Amino acid sequence: MSLKAVLFDFNGVIINDEPIHLQLIDEILIEENLQPQRVSERQASLGRSDRACFGQLLANRGRVANESYLTQLLYRKAQAYVVELEKIEKLPLYPGVEDLIFQVRSRNLKLGLVSGAIRQEIELVLNRAKLAEHFKIIVAGDDITTSKPEPDGYLLAVKRLNKEYPDLNLQPHECLAIEDTPAGIEAAKRSHMQVVGVANTYPFHMLQRCCNWTVDYLSDLELERVQKVYSQKQPQPSATEC
Repeated sequence: MSLKAVLFDFNGVIINDEPIHLQLIDEILIEENLQPQRVSERQASLGRSDRACFGQLLANRGRVANESYLTQLLYRKAQAYVVELEKIEKLPLYPGVEDLIFQVRSRNLKLGLVSGAIRQEIELVLNRAKLAEHFKIIVAGDDITTSKPEPDGYLLAVKRLNKEYPDLNLQPHECLAIEDTPAGIEAAKRSHMQVVGVANTYPFHMLQRCCNWTVDYLSDLELERVQKVYSQKQPQPSATEC
């Protein structure tokens, strides 16, 4: 067995923008004459798609939300996100992102991105950070109807990689996912992928219980060592859920 592809999460792995998202969601709730998020709701939203978060928040407040209404809220938030990023001179990318991407590319591994954020937000950041050329395969929140911890996004990424590279014959167990939340880790595990947990959002010890590898920072990830594990034995059994 070999490692063929590395799949990145976006918010909390590539860019440190969770505070911006939480702020914008609260602003939209207030505009809709609804209470802002409680602490428990903010925690529960981490790693999940905006559509799933808004749907749950509205349900918690007794507001019936059809798909059209949810889509309207999503794109209002996306426009506000663009405005917020324009105020920031230097994007809050996590240290080590560019170096890890370089490592992946130099080892002839394929790259993909699987996120609950909508495509407009992802492409804005990747273009500004000059990383867009590396991510031909992006599965965004507006590509699927489910949210992490469901595995659909990761499975769709495998399908798209095989379409982009017909000779790859990629299987989920030949992918490595990089995640920062229990919801994302569970989604990758349910896709039969091995997972690196990066302690950007949750503490190291919490991620260590449910990931194949855990690092404090992306720069700590020894990709060569990970590749050797893939080449020497079968995938490790799925770790305990977070």
